[in-house]
Amino acid sequence: MNPVSDPHPHPSPSPSPEPTARSAPQAPAAATLFLARHGETVWHAENRYTGVSDIGLTPRGLEQAGELGVWAGGARLDALVTSPLSRARRTAEPAARTTGLTAAVEPELTELDFGVAEGRTLAELRLSHPRETAAFLRDPAAHPLPGGEDPGAAAGRGAAALLRIAAAAPGRRVLVVAHNTLFRLVLCRLLGIPESSYRRVLPGLRNCAVTEVRVTGGQAALLSYNVPTENMPTENVSAERPF
Repeated sequence: MNPVSDPHPHPSPSPSPEPTARSAPQAPAAATLFLARHGETVWHAENRYTGVSDIGLTPRGLEQAGELGVWAGGARLDALVTSPLSRARRTAEPAARTTGLTAAVEPELTELDFGVAEGRTLAELRLSHPRETAAFLRDPAAHPLPGGEDPGAAAGRGAAALLRIAAAAPGRRVLVVAHNTLFRLVLCRLLGIPESSYRRVLPGLRNCAVTEVRVTGGQAALLSYNVPTENMPTENVSAERPF
């Protein structure tokens, strides 16, 4: 018996389309922050704690600010941010001139208040507050000097400020002029270093030396630390560094 033909033949199924490769999600653009301590002040020349005291620059400090400005002029910067204290704002002025940028003032980048230590040397503190000074030297994060700001709070406000600056500048290069102790505490907070170790792990910053930090998606990487401006490259070589 002959098979009956289907008067309505079904079309052959079309071949499945080849799967298309999904593009990988793009990583957030990194911000590059150049952290510079301000120039020398009279109290720093005498090795006195300065903190929130608004002390001006020495002639050498003005020279250092000028050297930072020369470096900044060739560094292809996109933004300039400074602490509100006059020694930081004055240090940023040559960089503003050489780059044509206007410095934005960030209040949360002010230096720590050192309490009874303001204007004093460590030797003077050992005489006037021997127990408190010894405790501070053992663990400066847990035992701030009397009347001083809590270092953990300072690290928090400073780290939040740098992350805000980075978030507003994806793919850009920003010079930030602020302070020795604040920067070291902030680096500890951003890099996961115990803040009690900041004096040991991160030796004091030179005046107007540059520390380079790359921030990607809220995560920080330290690219260089405490580099004098004459040794600091002006081109963006950090983007090609493997990690």
